[in-house]
Amino acid sequence: MTARAYRFHCTDGHVAIIDAHGVRVPSEAQLWTFAEQAARLAMERVGRGLDWSDWIVDVHDSGGRRVLTLAFRDVRDTLRGPALAA
Repeated sequence: MTARAYRFHCTDGHVAIIDAHGVRVPSEAQLWTFAEQAARLAMERVGRGLDWSDWIVDVHDSGGRRVLTLAFRDVRDTLRGPALAA
């Protein structure tokens, strides 16, 4: 199976971090994992101390169709337990 390209945009509805390049994902079953990685990367690069409770990862396929939305608060945090503290 050929990997498909997806874009992992992050937003709180007011500010957005746009994924201009996208990522090739081997299978749709891995989209959630890649979305979690996008959320963690945004928090690490922009600042873990910020309030991320209203942020989401908005995943789009190469045709621009939304295929997944993941709330940052639903991201498993390996440092804090099953989900990020709001």
